[in-house]
Amino acid sequence: MLTMEDYDALAILGLVMCLKKKKKRNLWCKDWLMKRKQFSHTNLLCELKFAPQDWHNYLRMNEEAYLNLLALVSPLIKKQDTVMREAISPHERLTATLRFLATGRSYQCMKFSTIISPQALSQIIPETCDALYEILRKDYLKFPKTEEEWRIIAREFEQKWNFPHCLGAIDGKHVEIVPPSNSGWLYYNYKHRHSMVLLAIVDAKYRFLLVDFGTNGRDSDGGVLLNTKFYEKLEKKALNIPTEERLHNSPRILPYVLPYVFVADDAFPLRKDMMKPFRQNDLDSRIKKIYNYRTSRARRIVENAFGILAARFRIYRTQMNMSPETIGSVVRATCALHNYLMSSSLNSYAPSECFDSEHYEQGTITSGFTTRDSTLEPLQRTTLGRTIQTANQIRSQFMTYFVTEGKVPWQDNFVH
Repeated sequence: MLTMEDYDALAILGLVMCLKKKKKRNLWCKDWLMKRKQFSHTNLLCELKFAPQDWHNYLRMNEEAYLNLLALVSPLIKKQDTVMREAISPHERLTATLRFLATGRSYQCMKFSTIISPQALSQIIPETCDALYEILRKDYLKFPKTEEEWRIIAREFEQKWNFPHCLGAIDGKHVEIVPPSNSGWLYYNYKHRHSMVLLAIVDAKYRFLLVDFGTNGRDSDGGVLLNTKFYEKLEKKALNIPTEERLHNSPRILPYVLPYVFVADDAFPLRKDMMKPFRQNDLDSRIKKIYNYRTSRARRIVENAFGILAARFRIYRTQMNMSPETIGSVVRATCALHNYLMSSSLNSYAPSECFDSEHYEQGTITSGFTTRDSTLEPLQRTTLGRTIQTANQIRSQFMTYFVTEGKVPWQDNFVH
């Protein structure tokens, strides 16, 4: 029989065991993360003001462009202080996001320079990307809505790239990703990688007119265009594209009356509103080679735009390891930032060596470093399929124009 002393001993033993089993309380926040003002990379930015090139390399823009961007986006990303803690400022949120886009580093790596926890960064960066896209698209990523806006784009293409009635260069790229759990082969593309597709239309000044992102990499590349709202409106003739008109320098007798078109590569179909080069096996005449040179010359603009995008925002050189929704936010934000920087600080963001350059006398083309180093995979070319006769006739008219009234003095040098 147990005595009172035995019961007391058992009670004490039970209490000791309960105390041992009780979890040790975790810290609310690591000590060094509480010292953001002391260790944050924003302190480094104060020093980089005196080294403009280093500032630009760090955030991919100069100080003036950054301060203007901060003023634009602050109302959307500013948070209220609470009695528990002081909110992370818009300045810290924006610099962390820009540095993430510029480097492609993980949240775990970013925490050491930003002094912000990975959990907080996983909320801050997508929110800031969404805010950047929302605030910049109004002025810097506007899709043409009227016939006159389309004509302005076409005039710029003719002046800069000698291609009349061109509404934009269209292309798509595979953006490599880490596939979501249980997604199987959904994002597996023809290059044996997992990806999502970025489709874009670019104007004569290397700026995105339209970006459409989200098609999974497994879809047939020839069908990427068909999955877009742009294609739906193009088919319904709901884009307010001008009707066919006489080219301004064509003769009044037997004038060239041609439609407005987009230029594309072999990943897209030949249509009445979309011109593309002849395939290599079909180049059986000099006139076709000249047409290919002139069309490719206009279409190269979109390749350069993608090259600059991937070079400046090196997140594109990684396998994006985020949810598809967050990846979409990142891609749209970088495209909007590209246009903003092409407009506000062209010389520092995209100096001349970024672009392909032509040597007219030698008939050679030197690729810009952004095109050579681009890691974005192109779309797979489509099968031949059937082409409507009208599209072939329109291509023939452009081809004839390029060797008559629309001839440029140097084009023969580029045909071998």
